[in-house]
Amino acid sequence: MIAPTNPSGPTDLHFDAVIIGAGVIGCAIAFNLARKGYRTLNIDMLPAAGYGSTSSSAAVVRTYYSTLDGSAMAFEGYHEWRNWSEYLGCEDNPDLARFIETGTLVMKTAANGYLEKVLKSAERLGISHEHWSADQIRQAMPGYNLNCYAPAKKMDDEAFGETSGGEISGGVYFPQGGYVDDPQLAARNLKTATEARGGTFLFKRKVTSISVAENRITGVDLDDGRTIAAPIVINAAGPHSGKVNALLQGDPGMNIRTRPLRQEVVQITPPDTLGYSREGLIVSDNDIACYIKPGSGGQLMIGSENPPCDPPQDVDPDDFSRDLSDRALTYAYRYSQRLPELGVSQHPVGVADLYDATDDWLPIYDCSDVSGYYLAIGTSGNQFKNAPVAGRLMAELIAYCEEGGAQDKEPLQFRLAHVDHTINTATFSRKRSINQDSSFSVLG
Repeated sequence: MIAPTNPSGPTDLHFDAVIIGAGVIGCAIAFNLARKGYRTLNIDMLPAAGYGSTSSSAAVVRTYYSTLDGSAMAFEGYHEWRNWSEYLGCEDNPDLARFIETGTLVMKTAANGYLEKVLKSAERLGISHEHWSADQIRQAMPGYNLNCYAPAKKMDDEAFGETSGGEISGGVYFPQGGYVDDPQLAARNLKTATEARGGTFLFKRKVTSISVAENRITGVDLDDGRTIAAPIVINAAGPHSGKVNALLQGDPGMNIRTRPLRQEVVQITPPDTLGYSREGLIVSDNDIACYIKPGSGGQLMIGSENPPCDPPQDVDPDDFSRDLSDRALTYAYRYSQRLPELGVSQHPVGVADLYDATDDWLPIYDCSDVSGYYLAIGTSGNQFKNAPVAGRLMAELIAYCEEGGAQDKEPLQFRLAHVDHTINTATFSRKRSINQDSSFSVLG
């Protein structure tokens, strides 16, 4: 067993655990390890916590996933965001990210099985939900056209904009949902809370090698020539997770892989008739393969739900374009099928950034074949909402393994604090087979 230590003063070159990455996941892991007494060091090549893909997150908090464990973890995360100051242990701090509870609406379609699996999970876990008729949807979203257009198409398809027959008959409204108003601030909140418990952060530095001796982590080398000694290293590098794994002097033993995928989100001014604001409803619409959420200044943010006509764009995380392309314009026009009054600019504004996605779009929270090397990767796109829970899960998993637990043979059973459910962490194993229950999209 490698016991956590809590010395009176920090040192420059030795820590109990090094976390590579200071996004919302990496900071949440550090916070939860620090609460257990580990001396942690987060290393990030960027200037500040949450500066990378976290800052571009839509930061949606929803409770519907394609799997029971996914839904349970998201519901647990909802409780943590709703009580963010309590989670951080800093209830008197006014400078915290805010959870804006808007509720979320999911359209029922043939492609999502009219949400049958999602509803089974919701009922089993006690997640509040309401069945809305088409009239209720129109009442909540004035000006909506509920004609069916599936399957989703690109703008250059001759059938783009043509109805496929029928109408969306209804949806499911989940009142326990919304979004975090400033995802980067949320990561900074976690950093501050970690530092209050003795954690350390190092920015503008790159890890160049992850050292191993006798199949045990010994530390990391940095691009400034320093070596940081640590018996535990956690890969929480987001879109750079694959490159970080390549620095390991050993094989992590992965069956599921990750890859950096370029994504775009377009931001548009909604028509006045919609009555949309920062408290506007979040909508997932599988028929047009788009989701919407409130943006800053009353704007509407529109993203893709990754249908076949929007094939994944694998890129180099150190060399990709942040300029919007015709994809963003396509998403806006697809959504204008729902909202004909929407004015679409030919020069849209928005965000282009990266997801760190696994083969089945479900995360990896796991140990590895190298003792002391842990993985919290494949998390982009659908895990921001789970970050507080993932931080706790990883801290417990690390403690379990360091105390001799055989994670690959007898996986940690992770008991949730707010939801009556225990997650078998084999769900998030690096060695799992591709989970065919996944949506294989940003929906998880």
